[in-house]
Amino acid sequence: MFNEQDEKAPVSAGSVHDVTIEGIAREGDGIARVKGFVIFVPGTKVGDNVTIKIERVMRKFAIGALAEKN
Repeated sequence: MFNEQDEKAPVSAGSVHDVTIEGIAREGDGIARVKGFVIFVPGTKVGDNVTIKIERVMRKFAIGALAEKN
């Protein structure tokens, strides 16, 4: 039986991370990674070094909000 606990995300809702935006998604959101786990960050562009706060964690990705631009 498969449940969501089988795949542990390296981030959790409310956690804060310093990341570099590595790419842009089709929808225009920046893409960052924490331990290989994809995080979509609206309002960013490739090369931005930012601090993000995780808002939602899904099975294969998370959504983060800009906490501050470094």
